[in-house]
Amino acid sequence: MTTPARATTAARTTPARATPARTTTARRIAVIGAGPGGLYFAALAKRLAPHREITVFERDGREDEFGFGVVFSDETLDGIAQADPEVFAAIGAEFARWSDIDVRYAGEVRTCGGHGFAALDRNRLRAILQRRCEQLAVDVRYRTPAPAADRLAAEYDLVVAADGIHSGTRAAYADTFRPDLDERHCRYIWLATDKVFEAFTFIVERFDFGTLQVHAYPYSATRSTFIVEIAEDAWRRAGFDALAALAAREPSRGESDEASVRRCADLLAGHLDGHRLIPNASRWIRFTTVRNARWRHRNVVLLGDAAHSAHFSIGSGTKLALEDALALAASLHEQPSLEQALAAYEAERRPVVESTQRAAQASLEWFETVERRTGQGADRFAFNLLTRSRRVTYGNLRARDPGFVDAVDAAAGGPPGVPPMFRPLKLGTLELRNRVVVPPLATFTSADTLPSGFDRAQLTGHALGGAGLVLAGMAAVSPGGRATDRCPGLWNDRQEAAWRELVDAVRAVSDTAVGLQLTHAGRRGATAAPGPDGIGRPLADGWPLLAASPLPWGPDSPAPHAATAAQLATVVADFAEAAERAARAGFDALELQFGHGHLLSGFLSPLTNHRTDRYGGRLAHRLRLPLEVLAAVRAAWPAGRPLLVRISACDWAPGGTTAPEAVTIGRALADGGADAVDVSTGEVVAHQRPPYGRGYQTPFAELIRAATGLPTIAVGAISGHDDANSVLLAGRADLVAIGRAQLYDPLWTLHAAAEQGYTGPGAHWPGPWSAGSRRPPGPNADRVAPRLHLLTEPAAPVHRRWPPPAPEPH
Repeated sequence: MTTPARATTAARTTPARATPARTTTARRIAVIGAGPGGLYFAALAKRLAPHREITVFERDGREDEFGFGVVFSDETLDGIAQADPEVFAAIGAEFARWSDIDVRYAGEVRTCGGHGFAALDRNRLRAILQRRCEQLAVDVRYRTPAPAADRLAAEYDLVVAADGIHSGTRAAYADTFRPDLDERHCRYIWLATDKVFEAFTFIVERFDFGTLQVHAYPYSATRSTFIVEIAEDAWRRAGFDALAALAAREPSRGESDEASVRRCADLLAGHLDGHRLIPNASRWIRFTTVRNARWRHRNVVLLGDAAHSAHFSIGSGTKLALEDALALAASLHEQPSLEQALAAYEAERRPVVESTQRAAQASLEWFETVERRTGQGADRFAFNLLTRSRRVTYGNLRARDPGFVDAVDAAAGGPPGVPPMFRPLKLGTLELRNRVVVPPLATFTSADTLPSGFDRAQLTGHALGGAGLVLAGMAAVSPGGRATDRCPGLWNDRQEAAWRELVDAVRAVSDTAVGLQLTHAGRRGATAAPGPDGIGRPLADGWPLLAASPLPWGPDSPAPHAATAAQLATVVADFAEAAERAARAGFDALELQFGHGHLLSGFLSPLTNHRTDRYGGRLAHRLRLPLEVLAAVRAAWPAGRPLLVRISACDWAPGGTTAPEAVTIGRALADGGADAVDVSTGEVVAHQRPPYGRGYQTPFAELIRAATGLPTIAVGAISGHDDANSVLLAGRADLVAIGRAQLYDPLWTLHAAAEQGYTGPGAHWPGPWSAGSRRPPGPNADRVAPRLHLLTEPAAPVHRRWPPPAPEPH
């Protein structure tokens, strides 16, 4: 629930005073639900157009209280301040404010400041909005369930469905809205406590049944929200399932699971200091992430949790609902027709919500898998927790609280002043000067199976660019193992000599470690070089393809042959021979491609391996060929030189490789002599559905690293040095692979050093380029701002607790 620093302008500027409506759009509006989102929309829509008739239907009573505290971001508060200063003044007078986050873990507390929070009792917020609706003559009907959506849609110009996460309106028009309800794996129970925490507090406590975690924050001078969360299997081992079943025997609306509340109080007594836990219709539930393909159906529109939800660990549903309300009211005011207004509302809000949901998804998955990190020390664990959503980063935390980041750096053994990405790492006997890897970036420029002039130029440029390790590839181990007709290979003397010449050319200008990736493309072979869409079409005169099973890659791809035992023995020998050639060519490291749907990947995935012989079936059998290749290469490759293996740890398709299987594969690779695993995902089947986004594959590198102890390389949409530093310091991986960003800027690593002010041995500038080692000045770089304030305001303190300390006596 960390929030960005206060924005200088709101996401949307709404006039502070109501102006005459431009049109008669939506004169009669029905709102289903008198939660904060529904009430706030009604107030704003009425304020902008007083002639409107707005009716709010609410099944509960005006005085009924549900929920506890809600947290706001500074951006949301800016919007409220501009949209309705009266509401802002009323809620601002009751805010609990603080800037610290406490992480309580393994009997220790780590504090990070500089964040900025504002929280309020949800029921007080609702009361303020109720009062505002009364002032504006909004008709709010309590204890009045809304009529059917069809009836409302016929009687009113607009129906706003703010009826919550279990929206009946959404269900009534499910064919249009096409909801996706993703019920998650942990159980949680929403409580309050009369212990007033001084900061946003994460509690992670290990018990014999598993890990219990708490999300707690103050929301008044007398109360704090206290959300207890636990994984399903641990929940059952702790006996909560039996208590919940007992509480459900005679359920009534608003009833709490009192036995579970008492059990939580006992387990977490050390953090409550004698204070009580306070339920309010509190029961164990699973969080449901709500997504909808559409938010509008004719004159019916969804708002708040009815349209979307984001996990409580990163965002407040109330915050999102208020932002929806503001955007919908403004769109009705600005657009000439209802249809245009609803389209503008969805177009404006959807990108904001989807961005929040991406961060929330990363956060909830972090907490669902918290056991992966409970072996970390308190400092690294706290940093890992704070950067879980990818919104808060190493650089961001350093700007907020440099002392906190310095402490984490020191605990991780990092030299003072050295960013994590510029710390050395030893793989085998190879000392890498930093943690940046340039992965194999295929050029598809080899017309004769030899590395091309472009390959040489690219590899030399990347070696000069400062990375710790640069990998060439993808080099096929046999003619039939090529992915395209413009890929290089390493199966004959001429190719070996060409690669040796390339390595020598790189070594003449750079001492960067250089490695080579070996592959057999399997069913992904015999295509033309990819076009602008990134897809390689099958060649009309291609070559026979081998695979685990005779399954074509795509609908237009040729069917491969299921490899025979003799052909598999040849594949093993081809990899070993290519490894020997790579060693003679002078490569410092070798990577084997066991992912991305290539031949060895096809044996590992249950989606592509349907064999019934000793190479198919359960995972131990599907691993057999990859491990035979690894063993043969390990024997052929010089001892001490690092041997890396790239895998696809997830297929992003139903029935594919599971997380436990990815761990088993990682352990088998470690036992087989791999020095590190390059953890990628996907490209195994054409019907994959990966959730692309910044660092989306990193959790798999963290999973394998934590479970096996094997060094990992994180890959996939890591493009900024801030993200790289965050991944490394959090212990999610040992190295980061920078691919597309390296194509954009071949000097990515050196430029990252310049931007961070780092000039040490981890970033070696070539002598002829040393004059460029400092970032060149930009526009107005020489301008010095004059003093324009008579008195300088003191900087905001990094650490602010709640309640604030009592004033000192005069």
